Amino acid sequence: MRNSAVLAVRRGVSGALSCAVLAAAPALASAAAPVPGEAARVPFAARYQAELHGGIVRAANASAKGGKGTETANDGAAIGYVDVDDNPDTYNSSRAELRVPEGAQVAWARLYWGGNLRVGEQKPPKDNGRVLVAEPGGQYKAVLADTLVGHRTAEGADAFQASADVTELVRWATPGQWTVAQVNVAMGRSAVGGWGGWTLVAAYEKADEPLRRLSVWDGFETVGPRSGELRVVLDRHRYPKGAEGRLGVVAYDGDRGTSGDYLQVRTSRQKVTSIGDSANSVNDVLNSSITEFGEAGSTRFPAAGNTLGYDSDIFDLRGALRQGADRVHVRLGSREDTVWLGALFLQADVRR
Repeated sequence: MRNSAVLAVRRGVSGALSCAVLAAAPALASAAAPVPGEAARVPFAARYQAELHGGIVRAANASAKGGKGTETANDGAAIGYVDVDDNPDTYNSSRAELRVPEGAQVAWARLYWGGNLRVGEQKPPKDNGRVLVAEPGGQYKAVLADTLVGHRTAEGADAFQASADVTELVRWATPGQWTVAQVNVAMGRSAVGGWGGWTLVAAYEKADEPLRRLSVWDGFETVGPRSGELRVVLDRHRYPKGAEGRLGVVAYDGDRGTSGDYLQVRTSRQKVTSIGDSANSVNDVLNSSITEFGEAGSTRFPAAGNTLGYDSDIFDLRGALRQGADRVHVRLGSREDTVWLGALFLQADVRR
């Protein structure tokens, strides 16, 4: 599939993947990441765009969990670490399956991670730009952020997101569950709670799948009652009536049960559709969940239904595209919560 015609736009630093095999776990686990620079706000911009026969898949999980009795919002709750590996030198780790279709070729992949550094303990920002990643059946490798890290202290929180291109690592991996460890999130208790997690997004090519537009945008933006909403022009192309599509969102500190979070898609001058599903209501769309079309989606471990402030959701766009479209403009905001947004990704059929 390498010789297929693909129009792609990529943003970032060349030499995208920086990784080192975990040979000496204690030393690497405590090493600081060489951060490529931080900013309190990183405007959303296109990271990857392509038109090809294929699609987008993602794996995601939380790195923090609630203490005993924590079942709803994370505000004021005791927050601990998810740690599923048997490595004593990692303080958090979680797994999730990346379902690349059999026979497909990975064209591009990126890992996003982030969370809150200020809970009961205070984490050092110098470690924001580094995580440990193990492909299915493999050993940990250190992955370093290759672009500007979003890091903002506001509203009682100390929030960040970093990311790195991991195309080569994903392209040659075997199918199965990925493990991500050492996401730099704090544990303890605070008024705004604690949260953290990771999302691996991959675009793939497969000759027998429909021709689709793929678009990944990322940044680090704050939305809320005082911050306003995020507006992103994801795509300006036309789509036929009845086209199928999906929209992914990565966000931080969306509290379950706090109403007022909304996600809207404008597909023409006249039509705006409010997006939600059975797991994410249109009035609480950022509600601490990892879902796909309202369901659990791919296998992850642990598989908590409430991820206590970490959202990585995929929504069905068929309703928004039912009458066709000449654009895909996204509006995302919160009337009650302060939320940090990290990434958006779109997959939509060019023709049926």
